[in-house]
Amino acid sequence: RNSSGASPDFPSSPSLHVWVYQVCPAAFLLLNSDLLRPGSPAVYQLRIKKKIFGSLTRITVGKRNVNKLNKTILLVGETGAGKSALVNALFNHNMGVKWEDEVWFQIVEEDKRKSQTESQTSDVIVYEFFDFEDETLPYPLTIIDTPGFGDTRGAEHDVVISQRLLDLFRSDDGVHEVNAVGLVLKASDNRLSDRQMYVFDSVMSLFGKNLEENIVALITHSNGLPNRIAIQAIEDTKIKCARNEKNQPSSVVLQNEKKNQNCLVC
Repeated sequence: RNSSGASPDFPSSPSLHVWVYQVCPAAFLLLNSDLLRPGSPAVYQLRIKKKIFGSLTRITVGKRNVNKLNKTILLVGETGAGKSALVNALFNHNMGVKWEDEVWFQIVEEDKRKSQTESQTSDVIVYEFFDFEDETLPYPLTIIDTPGFGDTRGAEHDVVISQRLLDLFRSDDGVHEVNAVGLVLKASDNRLSDRQMYVFDSVMSLFGKNLEENIVALITHSNGLPNRIAIQAIEDTKIKCARNEKNQPSSVVLQNEKKNQNCLVC
């Protein structure tokens, strides 16, 4: 990468791309990304391939190995909770990107993030990450990103999203197993709204009690705030979820350690 931050000209032959992919997957991603913002880290938008079936979208990075079982995480949260940035963070973690690295990849498209914020989309998006399981995780990862519940279109829209999730799990091309549910909350959330609970209950009705021990709070927008506010909100709703050694709801706090424009969860 040259001093201006632009990508050098690489031959586009398939054989070269296969070789780069096998030797260094991260370099392969750079070959298939566009620079969004220079800086430290430089932010790149991955050029993705979509498969759309009905109202559902599948985005796959890497090549599926049918002999390897993957793990699936379902993200549930209201509009503005930080799900899109969380998907980007999980993708970078999955491929081994660290804070000290000078590169950061976005798999969620910028226009998609904007449209979600503006409450203009109802798509359920399935992200599949293959071939990076030797970097940080021992298995391929699938993330189901639900549209933001509780947006400006009302409870009727939440019913539509729940139906689309049901379509995803019933479809032959869909997802047939979920290993964990991430309840995405902002650190300042002191209660879960009725609509949020409706959506959560709808998701749980698809899987029964099998997932109760695999529900984890993913707390965003912390900015140094303690997580006890959001944790108490979960306690007040009596959601059955995974608990830590203190018998409190298990949680992961996601925050920006560099305090710059490239926030991990923003």
